[in-house]
Amino acid sequence: MKRRLALAAALALAGGTALAAPAPTPRLKAGVFEPAQAAPEFALKGSDGAELKLARFKGKLVLLVFGFTNCPEVCPTTLATLAQARKDLGADAADVQVVYVTVDPERDNVARIRQYLAAFDPTFIGGTETPATLAEMRKRYGVVAEKIAATQPHAYGMNHSTSVWLIDRAGKLRAMMPYGHEAKDFVHDLRLLLAAS
Repeated sequence: MKRRLALAAALALAGGTALAAPAPTPRLKAGVFEPAQAAPEFALKGSDGAELKLARFKGKLVLLVFGFTNCPEVCPTTLATLAQARKDLGADAADVQVVYVTVDPERDNVARIRQYLAAFDPTFIGGTETPATLAEMRKRYGVVAEKIAATQPHAYGMNHSTSVWLIDRAGKLRAMMPYGHEAKDFVHDLRLLLAAS
């Protein structure tokens, strides 16, 4: 009898522990940062005329993209995908901010970035700064960018990291979505992150 009572108590304790355990991380389609880590802050010249800092968007999810306006395929494809994802989110899109950071400050000034992003979604905000400042930001985010030599000085291309960084409402890096995912994958992950915060 005592043995049965002891077993029952042990099972009850185990059940209580299970109930008190934290909820598991949502199953995202993107690669997840475990544990979530604080996203490095930055300060850039914003395409909207204001200083572009991550802190501006606290309380929103941020999709951080690195690219350049002369990008022939990857950047426009990614931005079009993110624009579609925001449309598909409906009212929840108000809680999602796309931030685009140039890897080509030599050609991408604020006006050019503003015009480029407007073709995809007028809510997108881009940023630029000195080459040294941008290089430091890329280093902190683990982003690679290098110029591809060309015969003409301003006809060069850029090789760069193509993933999208997902930053939650609290400013923490939650996931990284590789290039090639569809809008529905972003919608899936964004809805999970919105519901979790």
